[in-house]
Amino acid sequence: MRIPGPADLFGLRLFRALRDDRLWTLQRLARDYGDISTFRIGTQRLVLLNHPDHVEDMLITRARIFKKGRALERSKRLLGEGLLTSEGDFHLRQRRLAQPSFHRQRIAGYGATMVAYAGKTSERWRANDVVDIAAEMNRLTLTIVGETLLGSDVEDDAGRVREAMSAVLEAFPITMSPFSTVLSRLPLPSIRRYKRAQAELDRLIYRIIDERRARGGDRGDLLSMLLLARDEDADGNASGASRGSRGSAPEPDSSRGRYSPGSGMTDTQVRDEAMTIFLAGHETTANALTWTWYLLAQHPDVEQRLHAEVDQVLAGGPLTSDDVPRLPYTRMVLAEAMRLYPPAWAIGRRALEDFTVGGYVIPKGTVVLVSQYLLHRDARFFPEPERFDPERWLPARQHGRPKYAYFPFGAGTRVCIGEPFAWMEGILVLATLASRWQIELLETSPVGLQPAITLRPSRPIRMKLHRR
Repeated sequence: MRIPGPADLFGLRLFRALRDDRLWTLQRLARDYGDISTFRIGTQRLVLLNHPDHVEDMLITRARIFKKGRALERSKRLLGEGLLTSEGDFHLRQRRLAQPSFHRQRIAGYGATMVAYAGKTSERWRANDVVDIAAEMNRLTLTIVGETLLGSDVEDDAGRVREAMSAVLEAFPITMSPFSTVLSRLPLPSIRRYKRAQAELDRLIYRIIDERRARGGDRGDLLSMLLLARDEDADGNASGASRGSRGSAPEPDSSRGRYSPGSGMTDTQVRDEAMTIFLAGHETTANALTWTWYLLAQHPDVEQRLHAEVDQVLAGGPLTSDDVPRLPYTRMVLAEAMRLYPPAWAIGRRALEDFTVGGYVIPKGTVVLVSQYLLHRDARFFPEPERFDPERWLPARQHGRPKYAYFPFGAGTRVCIGEPFAWMEGILVLATLASRWQIELLETSPVGLQPAITLRPSRPIRMKLHRR
């Protein structure tokens, strides 16, 4: 039985449509062809799955028959073989070494740093100032990730990192093109900016690694654990770390995934993990907070209720990680913002063998997509899906909703390792700033979406600060 989809032999019309508006094009495919649809981009066949059962099937039940899709394969040019992009035994090994940094007790210890830096941002703000809230949230979350996970003060580098990330995202459509191998070798302005941006990010990460190797010791952050981590050898003993080669991230076919029992991570391996955490760990949370402020500014009733909860919990004192369970409405606000604007908006996997879903046979080699953006806005699971309604997350209203209708952090063995960290950071930052500030949206025209590696706003979001 043929999978439904547009009659577009080489996918040129779809490629142009995806280039112009990825989200609208995927929404149209799901609307016109149902929960399972297929299309081509050049010689690559893709299938879009659009039901929570399919998400569970791909990411959990049959996860073993998939590997990372095109977007993350191409992302290796920047992220190397980090947790987000690596596969198989090497991924399991790296996740095992990084996992202790995200233990519940250690994350709770990061809470004081999150609140402290949010407090510094609050002190820096001035009443009636106009700010780009996206830039402000990027600066704040970058500083928090730098201190809590990398043990380094990177606040002075925030502007350069944001510029570098913008250059990376500008080149993203080229890296996703069927002709990316050829285009990436051309002296295009966006490609030149991308290479300079990668070099800038590498210099920053390797500088932090060098500083930490020189000081040594365990400072209680992720970078300490990465530098000190060892695999057990055949006798259950640990051996010393190898320093490894340096330089920019190798191409995706790099052999750096090979390691021997008893070894630690090379500098390049540490760089890949640090780069992944550095970028993914701040960019996604910054976007979630940015869209949350954007929505709050348009819904004064929700904003008023958020302020009331925060004021009651603070009662004149500073927040701590112990207060997070006492901020249920704040969490619902953040959850609803990530429903409408999920930082990770789609997940792609390549099928390693034929498999059947919904009565259709998906051939080996097909790239299979599921989209948080589509499912989070599906009226079957979220009535009035375009409406910002934090009370959707009350337990009674969640009853009967399929589990994987909402998956902002992914699912299964590849679920985001930093999910608990992100929830705590988002809640504490939002509550700390909301306790002192009300933020007014100055422009009434809708803010467009930039669906690249993450779901960014397409332009600065200018907001006026009002002291409460």
